[in-house]
Amino acid sequence: MEKLKQRWGLSSNFQVAIVLLVFAITGSTSAYIAKPILSYLGINKVDIHILLYVVLYILIIFPIYKIMLLTIGTLFGQHYFFKNFLIKMLSRMGLAFLFKKDSK
Repeated sequence: MEKLKQRWGLSSNFQVAIVLLVFAITGSTSAYIAKPILSYLGINKVDIHILLYVVLYILIIFPIYKIMLLTIGTLFGQHYFFKNFLIKMLSRMGLAFLFKKDSK
């Protein structure tokens, strides 16, 4: 727990537990929500190759996960942590411009 607190800049074990709980809820929920979205779009395992289905499933999960991580994190009182976590994650992927404000 101490390594996680230090690495993530958290102050208590309770805060670490909250963050881990948010990650668990978000991951499960985003995977659960992606299937009906694919179904709504008319994409299912029977009609297309399974590899293409998996790729589309992952592509659908990606934005859902980001939105839900920030939303659920905020509901659990950890908005600042998850906002910074997402900015760091997106910057590593070359997508940090999505969170930066225009300087004009």
